[in-house]
Amino acid sequence: MIEFAGSLLLNLAYFAAFLAVTSLVVFPFYYAVLSSADRGEDRTGAGLFWNIMFWLVVVLICLIAIFPFYYAILTSLETGTAIFRVNYLPESFDLRNYESVLGGRSFVRSVLNSVFIAATTVIFALFLAVTASYALARVRFRGRGLLLMTILAVSMFPQIAVLSGLFELINWLGIYNTPWALILSYTIFTLPFTVWVLTTFMRDLPVEIEEAAIVDGATPWVIISKVFLPLLWPALVTTGLLAFIGAWNEFLFALTFTVDETKRTVPVAIALLSGASEQEIPWGPIMAASVIVTVPLIVLVLVFQRKIVAGLTAGGVKG
Repeated sequence: MIEFAGSLLLNLAYFAAFLAVTSLVVFPFYYAVLSSADRGEDRTGAGLFWNIMFWLVVVLICLIAIFPFYYAILTSLETGTAIFRVNYLPESFDLRNYESVLGGRSFVRSVLNSVFIAATTVIFALFLAVTASYALARVRFRGRGLLLMTILAVSMFPQIAVLSGLFELINWLGIYNTPWALILSYTIFTLPFTVWVLTTFMRDLPVEIEEAAIVDGATPWVIISKVFLPLLWPALVTTGLLAFIGAWNEFLFALTFTVDETKRTVPVAIALLSGASEQEIPWGPIMAASVIVTVPLIVLVLVFQRKIVAGLTAGGVKG
C-alpha cells in the first residue's frame, strides 16, 4: 500500500511537471507572440511576460478542473488489478464496468428517480421564483428589501443545520420515503438563489413595457406570463439549470429521507455500490456510474452556455 502511494505521488509529480513545462513554453508563448499583433497588444518584454503568466494560470486552472473527470474515465475503462496502476493514457477500452452498472435495474431506476425529482424541483422553484420576483421587483411595498434579504439568508444555513427540522416536517406531512420529500427540501434550498437572480433581472426590464400592458388591460398574471416571461429566458435557463444540477447531485437529504432501494437517487445509488465482499470497493463501477451521470450535465451546460452567461451577468451593466 505504501509503495502504491509512493508510486502514485511520484507519477503525479512527473505529470504535473510535464504539463507545467509544456503549458509554460508552448501554449502561452504561441498565443502571446503570434496573436498579440492581431489583437493590438503590447509586445514589449513586460507585456509578453504578463501574457505568458495569464495564460499559464488559465491552462493550469483548466487542467485542475478537467483532470479528475479525465482520470475517472480512465478508471472506468479498467478492470481487475489494472485499476490500481497509475496510467494517464488509456491502455484498453473495457466496457464491462458500464455493462455491470447499466445492467442493474436499481441504478437505472435511480437515474429515473433523479430525473423526475430534479425536473419537478426546477418547475416548482421557477414558478414560485417568477411570481415572487415580480412582487419584489415591480410592486412597491414597505419592507421588500428586508424580505429579499431574509429569503437570501435562508441559503446561509448548511443542510445539516436544518436536517432535523426538515425530517420532522416531512414526517408530519406523511411524505417520508417518497420523491416528494426530496422535492420539498430541494425547492426550499433552491428558492433563495432563483428568487435573487430573477429579481435582479426583472428590475432591469423597462417599466414602459409594463405600463403599456397595464394600459391595454393586462392583469398582473398576464404581464408575468405573456410580457415578462419571454424576456426572462436567459435568467430562467441559468437558474433552472443550476437548480437541476443541485438537485441531481444532492446526497445528504437523499440519503436521509429515502430508505427503499427503488426510491434512491443517483448519488446514493453510487455511494452504496458494493463489491464481491464487504472489504472490496468497486472503483471501476463507481467511476463508470459517475461518468454516466456527469455527461448529461456537461451536455446541458454546453448547449445552454450562452444563456447561462447572459443570465449570470443580468443586472451587472446598466444601459
